[in-house]
Amino acid sequence: MKILDRYILTSYFKTFFSVFIILVLIFVLQTIWLYIKELAGKDLDIVVIAKFLLYFLPKLMPLVLPLTILLASIMVFGSFAENYEFAAMKSTGISLQRAMTGLGIFIAILGVLTFLFSNNVIPWAEYNSYNLRKNIAKIKPAMGIAEGQFNPIGESGTNIKVEEKSGDNDQYLKNVIIHKKGTGGRKNTTTIVAETGELISSDSSSVIKLVLHDGNYYEDRIPRKTADKKKYPFAKSLFKTYIINIDLSDFNNVDVDDKNYTDKYNMLDISSLDYTIDSLTNKRSEDHKILSKTLYQRANIYKPGMTKEPTIEGGDDINPIDIEKKAIINQTFENEETVEKDSIYSGEILDLFNTKTKSQIVNVSLSGINSAKQLVTTKRANLKPTKSLYNRHIISFHEKFALGFACVILFFVGAPLGALIRKGGIGLPMVIAILLFLTYHFIGIFAMNSAKNGGFNPILASWFSTLIMLPLSIFLTKRATEDKGLFDMDSITDPLRKMFNIKPQNSIDYKFLQSYTNEELIDVINNYEALEHKEESRYEAIKILNSRDVSTKTLREDGLAIQAGFEKSQKINKDYSDHTKFAITLYSIGAVLLILFFVFKNNKLPSLAIASIQLSIISFAIYIIYYIKSLINVKNFYANINKANKKPNVIMLIVGLPLYMIGYLFIKSKLKEDLKQNCLDSLK
Repeated sequence: MKILDRYILTSYFKTFFSVFIILVLIFVLQTIWLYIKELAGKDLDIVVIAKFLLYFLPKLMPLVLPLTILLASIMVFGSFAENYEFAAMKSTGISLQRAMTGLGIFIAILGVLTFLFSNNVIPWAEYNSYNLRKNIAKIKPAMGIAEGQFNPIGESGTNIKVEEKSGDNDQYLKNVIIHKKGTGGRKNTTTIVAETGELISSDSSSVIKLVLHDGNYYEDRIPRKTADKKKYPFAKSLFKTYIINIDLSDFNNVDVDDKNYTDKYNMLDISSLDYTIDSLTNKRSEDHKILSKTLYQRANIYKPGMTKEPTIEGGDDINPIDIEKKAIINQTFENEETVEKDSIYSGEILDLFNTKTKSQIVNVSLSGINSAKQLVTTKRANLKPTKSLYNRHIISFHEKFALGFACVILFFVGAPLGALIRKGGIGLPMVIAILLFLTYHFIGIFAMNSAKNGGFNPILASWFSTLIMLPLSIFLTKRATEDKGLFDMDSITDPLRKMFNIKPQNSIDYKFLQSYTNEELIDVINNYEALEHKEESRYEAIKILNSRDVSTKTLREDGLAIQAGFEKSQKINKDYSDHTKFAITLYSIGAVLLILFFVFKNNKLPSLAIASIQLSIISFAIYIIYYIKSLINVKNFYANINKANKKPNVIMLIVGLPLYMIGYLFIKSKLKEDLKQNCLDSLK
């Protein structure tokens, strides 16, 4: 290892470990503050609290490590630039890439170690911390009752909600609502509402008393007669004091080291996640098959020639609509067989039946459609939690890989950024690092929350914030290695000025040439120096002559010394303009129709929505054809002027496909400039 590499690594390690320790302490304090409610008032010994912090420490690494790398990189390289150490390196022929080589190797190794850490240590920490929190919550039942939400307590099927808790042990409750489920646990049959309540326990008893004051007791009654059920009868009673005994035998024998929970997605490593994802995929596929089979059976599809009449499965839960549908279908088949014996019928099928049967068929069909729709809606609601769990497993799987890559990419954001801002220490680097990290972190949070709800691809969500930082790292590294500033306003304003045809203040306006005759314009082209005109006036004169129906070919035949290649360039440029006009028109039509599709869809106009999307697809398809033609024109143009290296960037052409209006303006401006230069070169 060379002295320079040793010096850079030593400087980086000192800053890295200092920042790492400070950030760990900050996040540990934040963790204690976040979970202080679960620890306070539990009579926990110091060993349990130490375990709690030990188990939560590895889970902080996805936040601490990327921020440490980003901040340390900005501080170290900013200090090097501020103290002119980079200038000294460059004077000896050492580039920024060479200075970053040793640290780059270290960061790459750190990225691999981060992956191993996230695959082995973080699942272990999640497993232990989750079980420890569950066991701590059982030590005092009042801690298991969160304010403002329903919490299961005591016997199965009982849920309690309190508005506010008070007292030394949160034993006093305000505005208590209790729901008890009936036989079979299908629905709430008993509701208890009380203004206040109190939890009373004894060290010698495994039963806790929930004493309620000033409330009402509601209980649903289930009559035997079907007609009485529609009245939804219930019993109501008023009480001053009501006592509920809750068995806490399980709560009083809590082992904080017990580890019964093992199946959370955050507790699994790569191999376990891969196995679980495969199982969940098979389960989802099986659920979809069962749903499709159920819908097929409910449709009672029957074909002529079947020896067995349609059957309806369901046992005791047969829908009366399905029974009626079966009867109508059987009657339909009898009529259909009669028609089949006589002739081949190709008219309206309902005309084969009388008015009463027609009405029955239509009603049963509508009932069947509504029943199937309700089944699909219910099944979709039931599958939503399964889909969310499936997405969470995929996110957890890819997060382990993304964390290691994030460490590498954030280094290549921080190191060149520090060299560009030329400022070390805690002040400005700290502000920039926090802003960048918050951007990175919140983008990741929003993407993952969307993916968990099914609104975003879970694989892309895991990598999204890292992919956002990737082009920034490439841009900053390129700027730093080329020894350019952080921002170059000319590189931004010049293309915009050309795109919108905004001329600089000191530019020359050639409108005065419009008053010249054709002979005077030709004289300007041939003798621009004698007439004290700029060279650009020759091109402007040719443009004016062309607008007066004097072609470049005619000018050349009359003796103008201009090469034939410029005439071909003009023709290609005209073809490009024609193709882009068609492309713009088709793009606009397709975009408008696409917007109308969503408008019609939201206003429940399916026919118009389908027509809009179909026409939109056709417009975009033809637009792509003309877009490709315009790209061919661009390629031929630069091949004709022998400057293929000056053609538009490939990225610009790709971006120009969905954002055509923007890309078109840039390409048009570039072609205009290059056509002008080609004209001037052809006149030499």
